Amino acid sequence: MTSALVKIEKLPHCVSLPNYQTDDAAGADLSAAIDKEIILLPFERCLVPTGIRIQLPKNYEAQIRPRSGLALKNGIIIPNAPGTIDADYRGEIKVIIMNCSNETFKITRGMRIAQMIVSPIVKATFKECIIEDDTARGTGGFGSTGTVILA
Repeated sequence: MTSALVKIEKLPHCVSLPNYQTDDAAGADLSAAIDKEIILLPFERCLVPTGIRIQLPKNYEAQIRPRSGLALKNGIIIPNAPGTIDADYRGEIKVIIMNCSNETFKITRGMRIAQMIVSPIVKATFKECIIEDDTARGTGGFGSTGTVILA
């Protein structure tokens, strides 16, 4: 396992710093840093502050992902998942939360709302050219894989 030093600033409304729940957890939980509860109606979305700012090392990103338990049990998702925090962003981390259930959902102060994964990035070099090699998939798009038996 590799490690990256991420500098973090606790803002005045912060509840807790990101926290790995187990030694092998890939994501650190982020908590809702809100003063009053948020009532999220079915199919509504909101922006939830976490009370932290981070400074990532160069060539790293932080990905904000849903918590699987909230998704399964309550239909709570992050619609732009994974959300990307770039290494040069210095604002507060906020999470877009969406209620995809038919039930009202309550977000309370300190609730674990998302997880953050810090990951190295690779910068691509783009070269304009004609793509000449062919593959078994070819130009097959959405839902095309595994639907044709290849000879």
